[in-house]
This record gives sequence, C-alpha cells and structure tokens, in this order.
Amino acid sequence: MSSSTPDAPGRPRARRWSRKRWAALAVVLVLLVALGVGVAATWRLQSNLDTSPLDLGDGSGTVEEGPLDILVMGTDTREGEGNERYGDADDSSGAGLTDVMMLVHVAEDRSGVTVVSLPRDLVADVPQCTDPESGAVHPPEQDALLNSAITNGGPGCTVATVNRMTGLKIDHFMLADFNAVKELSSAVGGVEVCVNEAVDDPKSGLELPAGVSSVEGEQALAFLRSRAAFGDGGDTSRIRSQQSFLASLARKIKDEGTLADLPKLYEIADVASRNLHVDEDLGSVPTMVGLATAVRGIDLADMVFVTVPTEPYALDPNRLQLEEEAADDLFEALREDRPLTGPAEAPASTASPSPEATTAPPVAPASVPLAVSNASGVEGRDEAIAELLEDEGYRATGSGPQPAELPGTQVFFGTGWYEAAVHVAELLGVPPSQIVPTTEVAGVLVSVGQDFPEGDRLDVGAVLPGELNGQTAEQFTCQQAAGDW
Repeated sequence: MSSSTPDAPGRPRARRWSRKRWAALAVVLVLLVALGVGVAATWRLQSNLDTSPLDLGDGSGTVEEGPLDILVMGTDTREGEGNERYGDADDSSGAGLTDVMMLVHVAEDRSGVTVVSLPRDLVADVPQCTDPESGAVHPPEQDALLNSAITNGGPGCTVATVNRMTGLKIDHFMLADFNAVKELSSAVGGVEVCVNEAVDDPKSGLELPAGVSSVEGEQALAFLRSRAAFGDGGDTSRIRSQQSFLASLARKIKDEGTLADLPKLYEIADVASRNLHVDEDLGSVPTMVGLATAVRGIDLADMVFVTVPTEPYALDPNRLQLEEEAADDLFEALREDRPLTGPAEAPASTASPSPEATTAPPVAPASVPLAVSNASGVEGRDEAIAELLEDEGYRATGSGPQPAELPGTQVFFGTGWYEAAVHVAELLGVPPSQIVPTTEVAGVLVSVGQDFPEGDRLDVGAVLPGELNGQTAEQFTCQQAAGDW
C-alpha cells in the first residue's frame, strides 16, 4: 500500500507522528463540527488536540473571515499504539507518507462544503520546507509524489505543496489515526454502506454480504482502507468508497436526530478530537466555535465529494498527474468560492422523460441490449421504467436479475456500452456517480433503487458536472466488487 522515499544522506529524519493519522476521520470531524457541535463542548475538545505549525513553506496565514480551506491527511505508518495490527512498521516509511489527502472547502456564506480527494500517487512540485523541530531546510523537488511531502518536516510541507498546486491558501490541517475510525463509527451506532455483491477481502479484513450493511469498529476501518475489494482495485476505487461512507455518515447525522442529542454530539466530538493532530490556530476554542456555528445548517445536497481530475503521468504510468484543464477549472472554482453543483433537471411534465434535457443517443436505442431490475421495494417499478425507456426507442429484453432492495438507483454497463448507459441515465435523471461498469452485463442494466419509488425521473436536488467524478451527500451509491470491471 505504500512506497518509500529513502532519506537522503545527511537529511534529518522527519518528525514521527505516532498516533494522529487517519484522514477520513478528520473529514468526519469537519462534518460533525459543521453539523452542530456546541460551544461548551469545544472547551474540552481543545484540550484533546495536539498542534504544530500550519505551513512550512513561505507561510499562508489564516483567514478569519471568508472561505475556509482545511487539508485533512492520514499517513500509512504502522507505528503507534494498536496500529501494528494493520501491517509491520516496514510496510510504511518510518514517519509515513500521506496515504489519504482530502481538501475541505467551506463556502464563505457557509452554504456548502466541498471535499476534494487528492490521490496519493499524484506528482507535484514540493517547495522548500523548513523542519519546525530540527530547523533543517529541505530543498524544493520537482515532480515528486505528493504523498512524500510530509517527510520534509511534517504536515506543514504538504500544506505548502497543496497551496502551490491549487493557488489556495489553506487555513488549517488535520491528521487522525486508525483507532479513531473504529471508535467514532461505533459512537454513532454504525454507518450504512452498500455493496452490489458479497465482499471477502483478506487484505483489509472486510467481509460484507450483498446489499446494505451497517459497519462499525474494525469493519468500518476495513471498508475505508480496502482497495482490493472494489472496482479496479486502485486508489480511485478506494476514494469512491470513502466518499460514499462519508456521505452516508452525513445522512445519518442529519436524519436520525443526532443534532438534537447534545450528549451524543459531545461523545462523538470527544472521540474524534482525542485522535486528532491539528495546526496551532485550529486548536483554539474561538476557531472551533466559529466554524461550528457558521456552517451547522448546510444541506446534504450542498455537501459535495469529488476527486481531483487526473491522468497517467507522462514519465510513469503507475503515477498520476493533474489533468490540467479540468483540474485548473476545479481549483479556480474553489479560489472564487463558486459551488460545483448545479440544479438537477426538473422532472418532465409529460409521461415520458424530456429528450430536450439529454444528449442525442450515441447509437440507435433499439440496438442496445437493455434490462431493468427492481430493487426499489415498490411492485412494478421495473415495468414502469421499461415503458418510459421504450417511449424513447429502447426495448427492454428482460427484467434482469431481481436483487435485494438497494438504496440507490444504478445504471450498469458492459464493455462498449458506456455511451448508451450515459444516455439512459440522462433520460432517467440518474447522476454520473451511479453509472457503474461491470463484466456481468452484456449491454445496459437499470437497477431501480429505493431512491426512485415513483415518477419519471430520479428526484436529485443537485448534480455535479460531467467532467467531475464524485457525489453529493444526498446521493446513495453502492460499491462494485473488484473483478467486475
């Protein structure tokens, strides 16, 4: 899971962050704070937090007003209490590389949160960084792996690198550890996750039946860590499962009355903060309180999870580089504090989907092998959707396998049928995050989920543009088992 960067001769060893590691839980804390942790609780939360300098480059300062940008990180180190069970210390490079990186952008008017995942194998230019403990100056590096910047003095060097990459001025950073994932997932009573097929991944220890399961403790950690279980087995598939987990957690907090349960909120925040390492400014009560009170009312449709656009690195296909035009557009939107999502197309007023709201079909609809299955729990939904698509020229050749009930509608496609799947999804209002490749389908399969119990189009409050991969917190997504791509 990790690669190592040997210390250069004479280079002081980077600071060891022994316990504060797991970035997914740092994002969770941001969401919890945003969703309503109270003022009184922050006094104790502050005493739980470890701190260090924000930026080891030329410095960015903090922003008292305006948008907030928070970099959350987790390293692949196995050092620290309890972490040896996830691999030997030799599996990571001493102090560790940043195995997970997420940039959390909170809008100036506190109307939305955007979480941008940065793949660990992304190349970047690392600026000169000064180690805050030893005073050692690490020279700049071109086309280095982004996940290695932390070895040049600590997390503040990763902050400096991301500042340079994005043109942003990051206000805060967070680190958290493996144990926090287990403790927090148990504190909230488990988080629902969805897989299309049963999963048994001995590498992470993840074992799940097909359908929806509530995971906590070790299984929650396994779900977040697993790469081999999902999709193509790469880091992008793991990022997708992490985004789905965080979206599900946000829904749980909003939907199950957690906001009104102050003792529960305090317990959750206490667990998270005990496993965090943050920058010096974020470790203050006024900053924590200000963030909590400013963004507690954000809607699920305005919580967005995306992956920065990338392509294979020109000099090494095992690494990634930014897809410059799309990535620049994303970073510009963040710098200008513009939302990434737009309103979904309104449902058609007629009995069939509105063709004006879609692209032209890439192939003759009647030539597309199409099946529709019903995972909604509402009798007859497969027949109703098949009829809608037949009005657009498609011909359903079968009802498809009848799965257990699933929370989200999905459009599956086999090799060569991606464009047809996109067109079908557009007709039904299904977001791109719910278009799934598989080797189990010869053509296109629409699986109607519990989020589509009636109507002609899926009712989604906001959607991402087609060039961005991700989802909003209101969208239900299921993970596809590895080997089915």
